[in-house]
Amino acid sequence: PPARCFFDSFSSPRPDSVIDGISVYRTRLRMGEKLAHLINRTWAAHDIDVVIPVPDTARTAALECAHALDIPYREGFMKNRYVGRTFIMPAQGLRKKSVRQKLSPIASEFAGRNVLLVDDSIVRGTTSSQIINMAREAGAKRVYMASAAPPVRYPNVYGIDMPTSAELLASRYSDEQMDEMAREIGADRIFYQELDDLRASILEEAAAQGSSIRGLDCSCFDGKYVTEHVGAAYLQSLAQERKANRGDSDTNACHLLYKLDPAPAGAERAR
Repeated sequence: PPARCFFDSFSSPRPDSVIDGISVYRTRLRMGEKLAHLINRTWAAHDIDVVIPVPDTARTAALECAHALDIPYREGFMKNRYVGRTFIMPAQGLRKKSVRQKLSPIASEFAGRNVLLVDDSIVRGTTSSQIINMAREAGAKRVYMASAAPPVRYPNVYGIDMPTSAELLASRYSDEQMDEMAREIGADRIFYQELDDLRASILEEAAAQGSSIRGLDCSCFDGKYVTEHVGAAYLQSLAQERKANRGDSDTNACHLLYKLDPAPAGAERAR
């Protein structure tokens, strides 16, 4: 039977979307609630002062996560509407540059606080590490990172243009190595939604709405692809094709951001 891609259906769409009769907004509320339960279950004596979303698609889950944790929810980043999703940009230098141009921190919401940042997912970790640095620069004492989706360890070959496995942050770590993963992106602690909880969020909302979803593609989390031709050989071929198409450059000089600001990726813009 046909299966819905999680990223296409419940991560990327606008919150007012309804997919197969299932409310994306209410599904994300359930995801946020289950994420909070995971945090309470694994770290009951947490010292989180405030929950801050990474705009925009994490807002709903972060709001319900804060409610379930009984912790204040605050907006801590203002978003530049003219910069798109950074994890699908073609070059690392461009992705790092774009995060700083995309988000601007509200320092008063970070200063002196232990902050839980909630994002809809963590893909390469590039965006997360930059955002964590921005939170620290804004005065946060400690920065914890939470993903409303499980660890992304495999490429998404059906919808969202996702990196090869070698580029995915979680592919380099097991579930027992979360502390090492947190250190790589500069977080004091990291949390991921459990796959069973993600599925339950969608299926419970489907049941509540009287909708039936025939299948859910979670291949980027569990490596189980719904089409038979996707295997190791196909993924290797895809990785080689992506590398050839991108070339070896760490920047993309043709991208609009570089046309607007030609400064090298690692250089500081004049202030």
